[in-house]
Amino acid sequence: MRKRSFTVSLFVALLLLLSMRPVDAGSAPVYLVRITGAISPANADFLDSSIHRANTEGAGCLIVMLDTPGGLAESMRKMVMAIYESRIPVVVFVAPSGARAASAGVMITMAADVAAMAPGTHIGAAHPVNAGGKDLGETMAEKITNDMVAFVKSIAEKRERNIEWAEKAVRESVSVTETEALEKRIIDLVARDVDDLVVQINSLDIKGKGPVDIDPANRIWIAESMRTRILKALSDPNIAYILMMIGLAGLYFELSHPGVILPGVIGSIALILAFYSFQTLPVNIAGVLLILLALIFFIMEMKIASYGLLSVAGLISLLLGSVMLFERSGGRIGISWTVMLPTISLVGGFFVVVAGLVFRSRIRRPMTGESGLIGETGVVKTPLTPTGRIQVHGELWLARSRMPLNAGQRVRVTAVDGLTLEVEPEVSAAGSKGITP
Repeated sequence: MRKRSFTVSLFVALLLLLSMRPVDAGSAPVYLVRITGAISPANADFLDSSIHRANTEGAGCLIVMLDTPGGLAESMRKMVMAIYESRIPVVVFVAPSGARAASAGVMITMAADVAAMAPGTHIGAAHPVNAGGKDLGETMAEKITNDMVAFVKSIAEKRERNIEWAEKAVRESVSVTETEALEKRIIDLVARDVDDLVVQINSLDIKGKGPVDIDPANRIWIAESMRTRILKALSDPNIAYILMMIGLAGLYFELSHPGVILPGVIGSIALILAFYSFQTLPVNIAGVLLILLALIFFIMEMKIASYGLLSVAGLISLLLGSVMLFERSGGRIGISWTVMLPTISLVGGFFVVVAGLVFRSRIRRPMTGESGLIGETGVVKTPLTPTGRIQVHGELWLARSRMPLNAGQRVRVTAVDGLTLEVEPEVSAAGSKGITP
């Protein structure tokens, strides 16, 4: 009986030992990800995959270091929904100093379980604009603004943040610093850096997800995949501009030299990539039209003898279109002059040279075939009475003349009749018949 009691006690003790854990055993790693640049499909996919990975690998929380001027509304909504669906806490940290969460970044920050900002950062200016960076038409603007207001208010209500300020950020494009954001209950805390942030959020009770249980020293950074890097690179206005120029140059060369194929293929691919970039950039339609007008001028230069006027007009349109292509207002970046000027010089020069060569080939006398023989000179090999043989460019031809010509006499081709050449005596500089002695 004692033996059985001892066995039961030992079994219970083992169960208690197994159920016990060290203090740090339950502390999960901190996963971190960096989101920078415009909010685009590439950034949305990256955040979605990062949240999924952090959830499946047992992270204690995911910290999103955010620095964005804004971007596409659909991509922003996808990122907000991904944050909502996360089983672990998602912390959005607007950092480092100098970073911002503007436009779409406001919604992403406010949708986080914990919203934090570093000193020297700001948040706001969420008024919707069109793809060209300009205000929308009055009716459409009202619809989109009301929809965006409803969306941001629902976010603020869900996360118990300042609903009134959230509406103003959309309707009036207001912005605040990190200190004001903390005072107005837009964010939850201000942290100097990631070290300070993980200390502040550790053991923080998150509504619906319980307390944060993390090991501050165990941090895992999620790097961007090659696909994400490529798609983000395409969102650079300088890359988009170069791709557009390559695309136009390739199609222009294919139009001027049909059948080459390779320039047309490269140009088509470059244009498709450029159009993908344009959906995430503040493209000015006037700039695009001016660049297309420049292409039309260069094509006309191949057909019309304008003595270079169309080429000059094309270069001017190309320069103006390049300057106007992307909006620089509202903190958005445009094309760098160090990229624009060399590109215009190379592509514009290419257009001018190709147009000039094509035009010259159209007006130049044919140098090959039957038409190329007219005007050439040769030597009579067998007397022409009225037909015989002559030598032109080292080749023997059957020839016919209106008057008898002797062997050795020089002649000029006046016409081609099938395989027979019509000839006449060549006139020397002195005006006499060219007869060799």
